[in-house]
Parts: sequence; structure tokens; C-alpha cells
Amino acid sequence: MSLLVTGSIGIDKVVTPFGAKENILGGSALYFSWAAVHFCKVYLVGVVGEDFPSEFDFVFVHPNIDARGLERRKGSKTFRWAGRYDQTMNEATTTAVDLNVLIEKSPVIPAEYAQSRVVFLAATHPDLQMQLLSQVHKPKLVISDTRDLWIKNHRAELMKSLKKIDGLVLNDFEARLLTEKVNLVSALQQIRKLLKPGGPRLVVIKKGEHGCLAAYDDSLFAMPAYPTEKVVDPTGAGDSFAGGLLGYMTAQKRWSPVIFKQAVAAGTIMASFTIEDFSLEALRRANRRTIGSRMREFRKMVAHGLV
Repeated sequence: MSLLVTGSIGIDKVVTPFGAKENILGGSALYFSWAAVHFCKVYLVGVVGEDFPSEFDFVFVHPNIDARGLERRKGSKTFRWAGRYDQTMNEATTTAVDLNVLIEKSPVIPAEYAQSRVVFLAATHPDLQMQLLSQVHKPKLVISDTRDLWIKNHRAELMKSLKKIDGLVLNDFEARLLTEKVNLVSALQQIRKLLKPGGPRLVVIKKGEHGCLAAYDDSLFAMPAYPTEKVVDPTGAGDSFAGGLLGYMTAQKRWSPVIFKQAVAAGTIMASFTIEDFSLEALRRANRRTIGSRMREFRKMVAHGLV
């Protein structure tokens, strides 16, 4: 099966307790893609401005990345974001943002991508997500992300869009904001009911260093984070998680609660690479051997004493 992702491609400035980096690659579509490529082929759809540095073009060159959906828009500027993390490294405080191409017309999904069977809609405006989804012909699985901005200011559009998707990935703050429930199990159960009827209704509530709570239809489980002492830059960890999750699922011939649990583990592992360096550096260094080794370690940790 084929996996399509549409989301932001940007230039970041990040400050963490471990240092500061300016003019580095960022954006949900890039983190997602470089996590997913270890499992399947990715069709990338996104827009950059004419100011996008040519020295960053390498990020679109990978045997498992099809970048024909990339638009270089003349007269426009690339999305830029700056953020700062405190000592806890849990959440970034945005210090500057220039949406630029992200508030212009949406990208066009190439005809060659229209038959994609798995689709990830990164956290853009829910109406924009639906416009992009309308260009794909009968996908088997559609998962989206969201942000507190859309929950607070565009709730009606968001609620309408949820009825057209099979799954939602969001963090614990966003889950509570969306459902107005403090208990995350209650929040997850309510989110399931908001999704497209008749589908698997996949929900993942991310809890940072405390792992995640997830459900495949009515099958509920918790998954810990992969323990690591080296946390340099958490930017993009959520999108890398989604990339590992959907990359793994796309590579499977069938889906089930067991497959979904394995996919959540794959997402957890890919996120663990991302946080170990700035930008995409650690994620790009990951390979089949290191991913497999970390997956085996994680499986032993999770299953030890239970089986």
C-alpha cells in the first residue's frame, strides 16, 4: 500500500537547555516522512517558498520519498518557526512564527498520488485538511493531527472534519481541551465517538515522556515511552511518532488491534531517535539495524514479567 503525507515544510530556530540552532530544517511533513521511510514508500505533498535554501534539497532525496508533490512557490516565503524549551523539555514556547505559504492556497495532490490508501493529514486548518482529502480517491485509512489553535478557534470545522477520518493523534492537553474531560480514558472514549462511523476509530493520546494511551476501536491499551537519557530537542517527536505508526501500518497486509499495538511501538521508537539531536539529524542517522535493535529492547522491556 502507499502512504501519503501532507503538512508543513519549514525552517526552524530552536533553543533548548542543550544549545541553540538557527535556520534548521523542520516541519511536520519532513519529520513524518523521515520516520516512515524505514517502513514504506512515502508520497510527500507540501509547499515551500522561493527562499527555501538549495542546500536543504537533500531532505527530498531518499529511495522511499516521492517528492513530486512538492511545490516551490515563486514570490512566496517558506514557513518559519522559532521555539524555546525549558529544563523539563515537555512543551515548546513559540517565540516567533511566520506562516507564509501556509496561509496561501493549499497544495495540489498529484494525480499519481490520488490512489493512496493511507493518508496522514498534519495539523493544519481542518477545512484545509478536508480540501486535501477530497483529492484522494477512497483511501482505506485516514489519520489526522490537530492543535489547540483549531480546537479553540475552529471547533465547528474540526468536529465536522472528524466525521470523515478514521483516527486522530493528539497530545494530552489537546485531548482534554477537545473533550473537556480531565480523565484521559474518558477523553479517549469520547474522541472515538467523534470519528467516522464504521471504521477502526484509531486514537492516540500522546503523553510525552510518559508514553501514550491508545485505542483500536474498543481495544484500549497504554504504551510507555522508550527510556532515553539523551534528550536534546523534542521538536518533531510527535510527527515522527505518527510517521513510524503509519509507516508500519502501511507495510502490513492486514490491520488488527495487535498490528496497531506494534505500530504504536514503532512510532514510539522513531520518536526516541528524533529527540536525540536537533532537527532531523538523529532521525536521518537511524537505520534498519539501530531501529531493529531498539525495537527488540523495547519489546523486552514492555513484555518482561508479563509473558
